[in-house]
Amino acid sequence: MIRIGIMGYGNLGKGVEIAVNQAPDMEVVAVFTRRDPSSVKILTEGVPVVNVADVADWKDKIDVMILCGGSATDLPVQTPEFAKMFNVVDSFDNHAHIPEHFANVDAACKEAGNIGVISCGWDPGMFSLMRVYSNSILPDGKDYTFWGKGVSQGHSDAIRRIDGVKNAKQYTCPVESSLDAVRSGSNPELTTRQMHTRECFVVLEEGADAARVEKEIKEMPNYFEPYDTTVHFISEEEFAQNHSGLAHGGFVFRTGKTGVNKEHNHVIEYSLKLDSNPEFTTSVLICVARAAHRMHAEGMKGCKTILDIPPAYFSTMSGEELRAHLL
Repeated sequence: MIRIGIMGYGNLGKGVEIAVNQAPDMEVVAVFTRRDPSSVKILTEGVPVVNVADVADWKDKIDVMILCGGSATDLPVQTPEFAKMFNVVDSFDNHAHIPEHFANVDAACKEAGNIGVISCGWDPGMFSLMRVYSNSILPDGKDYTFWGKGVSQGHSDAIRRIDGVKNAKQYTCPVESSLDAVRSGSNPELTTRQMHTRECFVVLEEGADAARVEKEIKEMPNYFEPYDTTVHFISEEEFAQNHSGLAHGGFVFRTGKTGVNKEHNHVIEYSLKLDSNPEFTTSVLICVARAAHRMHAEGMKGCKTILDIPPAYFSTMSGEELRAHLL
């Protein structure tokens, strides 16, 4: 059995626990938290909840540590730190900072002889794979990625980190006219702002300055500044009634041409429709953890992404079974 550690027990941590318990080749051996362990109730009986301060005691008891913190402030620190002790997998989703994060994790992994796989989920993650496949198949073409409509966990977390914010959800919404134009094969030139809008629902702490919070959200680099962003301030009651779900999804397109005179047009479209963003993301993390364990057993070390992993390493099936049933 592959021994899994879970670092953090929010929506992602709970999703990892559920996914591991459905995997025939894995088991959760410990859940780590910054909170008082006695206040954290998990689903799996007999599995200890441990304060993160004691994580070093588990160095030889965990095969892969799955990191379930936020991309804004947790993972840039945690992934390199814990890669010095464990094989690690994370879902870092700030696309602009992936190269920097990769370099930091790579250095830590190589020093310790471990494997770290970063930025795993559906985007970055599954959508990243689709972009590479379709770019390779249709080199003369254009890429388009649309997200939503749905809740972005990373963007919601970034809002919640703002001083004065009690709770928040952010919905990413594709611009329908742009989506239709791409699907038609007309190859439109689209700016970031023309492809998506962002809609935020925010519960403020008592006495917080709404104008300041709205300004910080709209001017946040990479997360909100490039988009038309709407901020709604609502009550806790309205938030609980209307914004408790975590659905998401999106589309990856590659439009391209083939033929002697480029006379043939092609559109590749890959889409996801997800009832639970965190549970789907953690289902990807579990497959990647399996692959990380296999790569480490083969002597690999350093940082990897989902693009570096052979597809067969994700599966519980043998090579013979894959060839017989899925090839």
